[in-house]
Amino acid sequence: MAIRVTIQSESATTAEAVEVLMERLPASKVVRLLSSWQIGQGNYLKLRDELFAGETVDSLFDKAKVVNGKK
Repeated sequence: MAIRVTIQSESATTAEAVEVLMERLPASKVVRLLSSWQIGQGNYLKLRDELFAGETVDSLFDKAKVVNGKK
């Protein structure tokens, strides 16, 4: 049996990500973040390593469940 996976377009994924950011951050921070992404400043890989130091997919998933009220 084949498994089918639907992949969103990049613009749909970006729109969803912005919605999530707007729920958790002030608009001013979201705008600054989007601006830095668009002009390509910063080092995403370094930032990713700093933000998720010591995290695993499982630990991040558990934290996401708590944020969404699904302990």
